[in-house]
Amino acid sequence: MREISVPLAVQTPRDTNVTELLLRQARKPSDPAIFSRREGEDWVDLRSSDVVEQVTALAKGLVAAGVQPGDRVGLMSRNRLEWSLVDFAIWFAGAVTVPVYESSAPSQLAWNLSDSGASALVVETPEHREVFERAAQDTELSAVHSVWCFDEGATDHLREGGRDVPDEEIERRRGLAGLDDLATIIYTSGTTGKPKGCEITHGNLVELAESALSAMPEILQEGRRTVMFLPLAHVFARYISVLSVAAGCTMAYTADMKDLLPDLQSFRPDFLLVVPRVFEKVYNSAQQKAEAGGRGKIFDRAAAVSIAWSRAEQEGRVPLPLRLQHAVFDRLVYAKLREAMGGKVSFAVSGGGPLGERLAHFFHGVGLMVLEGYGLTETTAPQTVNTPRQLRLGSVGRPLPGNAVRISDMGEVQAKGIAVMRGYWNSPEKTEEAFEDGWFRTGDLGEIDDDGYLRITGRIKELIVTAGGKNVSPVILEDQIRAHTLVSQCIVVGDGRPFIAALITLDEEALPGWLEAHGLDPQMPLEEARGDGEVRRAIAEVVETANQSVSRAEQIREHRILSSDFSPADGTLTPSLKLRRRQVLRTYDVVVEEIYGAQRQD
Repeated sequence: MREISVPLAVQTPRDTNVTELLLRQARKPSDPAIFSRREGEDWVDLRSSDVVEQVTALAKGLVAAGVQPGDRVGLMSRNRLEWSLVDFAIWFAGAVTVPVYESSAPSQLAWNLSDSGASALVVETPEHREVFERAAQDTELSAVHSVWCFDEGATDHLREGGRDVPDEEIERRRGLAGLDDLATIIYTSGTTGKPKGCEITHGNLVELAESALSAMPEILQEGRRTVMFLPLAHVFARYISVLSVAAGCTMAYTADMKDLLPDLQSFRPDFLLVVPRVFEKVYNSAQQKAEAGGRGKIFDRAAAVSIAWSRAEQEGRVPLPLRLQHAVFDRLVYAKLREAMGGKVSFAVSGGGPLGERLAHFFHGVGLMVLEGYGLTETTAPQTVNTPRQLRLGSVGRPLPGNAVRISDMGEVQAKGIAVMRGYWNSPEKTEEAFEDGWFRTGDLGEIDDDGYLRITGRIKELIVTAGGKNVSPVILEDQIRAHTLVSQCIVVGDGRPFIAALITLDEEALPGWLEAHGLDPQMPLEEARGDGEVRRAIAEVVETANQSVSRAEQIREHRILSSDFSPADGTLTPSLKLRRRQVLRTYDVVVEEIYGAQRQD
């Protein structure tokens, strides 16, 4: 059993809660801007003192409507300024936020509200209100006494309704919670069953924010800017939003991923929070554009040089010829990629899944320091993270101060410290199962190197055991196949089967450009494209290349190109774009059976 522990760097008074992070900024003479919203073509910043004023008014409205200290309040919306304002208002009112993904089905919303015992709900649109009404038809939600809608003037109604609530009452409620008290219940994405409500305390958020501030002062400085485009209902985005307030950074909001590039170019952020799929999209899009413009070979060479330069730089010595090549491609290729992201981004924190060493080195070589971290909803997101001063690409870093990780005798990553949740809401049995001697059992497989850097090698429940008894971690193969321009998603299958196979989906955005670059009709429908000889050969080649990285018994012997992509809409992806493997296998069971049935007939 191997363990790495990093002592707490900052001692926080036990009566502190998240609201103090906001008030701390408002007390500064600089009164930093902490939120920004788009108004037409412009971005309008909100100073921390203005935010405190708005949050207090909204909290009064919640109190006037009957929200009591400790009550749970649901929040269902896309990313927007009002999301953060209401989140803090719930805390100022002494209550607990229950975030809900805006894409949730009635049954999912019903579960979050009923399981948490929520007494009120804030939604974004009339359509979300209808989702609640449908949920209430099938589930007892009588405890929800109030529903407010942003698009129907929710914030105005709350401000008006709370005019008679005295400031002293809000200050009293705001001070009720300490580090050990519940701040939010965040439900797991349910990749392996019914979502569980993770009890995240004020201490989890506050102490972890203080820990990150001490570990990454190069990034987390007053005045730095970032764009939040991951859903705030996700623990990773939620934590970073609190961390930005703690640092005095300015956070803008992107509600739709289609608006991301224009938002990056106009807001010009200094750092970003991303999931690996975003990096894959940026890389594949750049590669596809280069091929469409007849510069595919130049881009491929630039990518190879970027990766080689990053590897050499990590080892401490970049040969002169490589430095010269890197400088040339910096002008030809890398500078354009940086400009596409706004021109100022120098750091990106990556989490929510494995990035893959190749992409990490590529973006590092381009001039973007990728700081990959590791955590789960149960660990308030980051348990470990690479920092500018302690960076090892291909790893997920060392524990943040106040945290520890160990590898059990079975190879499981286990976590302990200020990041780890209090437990599962309404489920003492599941809480007990999740801990071993005070350590949270993550379900992930990993290893710790001699310098204390953690590497994630797979997930216990995703480990494939073939009929021949061979253990196969699907991540290694999936990451390499997804890196190809044509590929959107890949899932490796073969548990209990005689060999390994893969289901692959095409990237519908990249497909037209790839087809045109290869002399094919760019308007070719997806169904036709997946049967096209050139497309099939390209996919076969990337599968064969991936196979070279594993033993023969682990190699993919059969693959199928599916007729549609995985999506949160059909449940095959979580809202944070992670694969729901069980759902994929249920949805495409006919395809899987056809793969192995065809082999039996051969």
